[in-house]
Amino acid sequence: MRTTHSRHLLYLHGRKRLITIVWLAFFALSATFAWAQRAKGYNFNYKDFQAKPYYFGISLGMNFSDFKIYHSRQFIRNDSFARAEAVRGPGFNLGIVSNLKIGEYFDVRVLPTLSFVERNLRYTRPGDGVQAINRRIESVLVEMPFQVRYKSAAYHDFRIFLVAGAKYIFDVASDSRTRQAADLVKISPTDFQFEYGAGVQFFFPYFIFSPEFKVSHGLNNILLYNERLQQSTVLEKILSRTFTITFYFEG
Repeated sequence: MRTTHSRHLLYLHGRKRLITIVWLAFFALSATFAWAQRAKGYNFNYKDFQAKPYYFGISLGMNFSDFKIYHSRQFIRNDSFARAEAVRGPGFNLGIVSNLKIGEYFDVRVLPTLSFVERNLRYTRPGDGVQAINRRIESVLVEMPFQVRYKSAAYHDFRIFLVAGAKYIFDVASDSRTRQAADLVKISPTDFQFEYGAGVQFFFPYFIFSPEFKVSHGLNNILLYNERLQQSTVLEKILSRTFTITFYFEG
């Protein structure tokens, strides 16, 4: 029992450590590029890109996804589960960038993305904090985000920006329609999310490098209710949540 509990604590600690490392890497990389720009003597590469009405690129990213769970009245009455919770899982993204300038400080962006996502539901039995039922949900998401980006005035060859928008999501690997998953909690293959974030643009002679962090929140209930499955009846609503770190290469 204690050994299993210790492993669980180490698992959670490892996840927190991974997120911390990613954050440090994000800021360290941004600082490195900023220092590199200063060392070059300020070439003002951004002026070349400022003249373009639109440009394209690619994106690479990491995501950490989980659910926001709302319990139903059946959860209070049931004696099988003492806790139902979401556990965050890692994933990665690959996308295409289409950017249209609207004036000097605003952009409209369309970012078709393929995301590999892992999320987990954990059910803990009463009086036993060690043994639990885990439902791992691995998804391959086709995402279609539409964003508006506000950019600050350029300071030499870098500038900061804020983004906000919404996206439609479809899970091409969903098991919601398979009979083999009849005894599992099912998640809808479609979802709508709003998202917001911030980042930094670094202008180089031939491309723009932009690290960005972003938070996404689901707008609709993605739980497919199953009255015959207790793991489903103890839940009223599930919303998706994602934290993403993305690196854009545009030109």
